[in-house]
Amino acid sequence: MGVLDLPKADLHDAEVAAALSRAVVLADLILDALVEFDPFGLRGRTHDVEGGDGALDKALDVTASVLDWADVPGTQAWEGKDRKSRINWWVRRVGALNNVAVAFPGAFGIIARQLPLQDALGFANQTLILCAVAREYELTDHQAQVRMLAAVLCDRDIPDPPPPPSDRPWPDALVKKLWHLAGIMNAIGDEVGKRPHPHSVFRYVGMLPAVGAVAAYLGEFGALHRAAKAGEKWIKRA
Repeated sequence: MGVLDLPKADLHDAEVAAALSRAVVLADLILDALVEFDPFGLRGRTHDVEGGDGALDKALDVTASVLDWADVPGTQAWEGKDRKSRINWWVRRVGALNNVAVAFPGAFGIIARQLPLQDALGFANQTLILCAVAREYELTDHQAQVRMLAAVLCDRDIPDPPPPPSDRPWPDALVKKLWHLAGIMNAIGDEVGKRPHPHSVFRYVGMLPAVGAVAAYLGEFGALHRAAKAGEKWIKRA
C-alpha cells in the first residue's frame, strides 16, 4: 500500500442513513423556500382576477403573471395541476436548471472523469427532486424519505438505524476512528456512484472537451428522469 493510499471502508447502513438524513434536511429547506418564499405576495396575486389599480400594483401583477405562466408552486396555474404534472414540473424546471451545474464539469472532457464532482452534483440534484416527488405523494416522513433515497440512489434497503457501537478506550479508539473516517471519505465516492447514471453513449461523448458538457446535460437529465420514476415506484410499493 502506498504512502498516500487511503483505507477502503465499507459503509454500514447506519452511516449511509446518517449522511442521507442530513441530505434530506437540506433538501427540505430548499424545497420549503421554493414553495413558500413569497415576500411580495406574488403567488397570491395570481389568484386575484381583478388585480390592482396603481402603477406598483400593475407591475406586481405582471410579475405575478410570469410566475403563473411558469407554473410556480402556489400560483393559480400550479393549483390546477395534477400530481403527474407537478412531478414533471420539478423534473423539467427545477431539475433541468440544476442540471446545468451538474453538466458543467463535462466541458473538461475526460479530465472531469478523474474527479467525483459530477457524481456529487448529480447525486445532490437527484436527492432534491426525489424529495420533491415524495412531497407530491404526501410522503413527508423523514425516515421514509431516507429509505427511499437509500434504495434509489445507493441500492440499499436500510432498516431502522442500529444503535451506535460502544467506544473503546483511548488512544486506540481515537486512532481507529480517524483511520475509519478517512476510509469513509474514500468510500463515499462509491456510494455516490451508485445513483442512476447517464446511458453509456452520453458518457462516451462526455469524454470529449467542450461538447462533453452538452452530452453530460442530456445524459444527466435522462438519469434524473429515471431517478424520479424509480422514486415513484418505491413510494407506491412502500
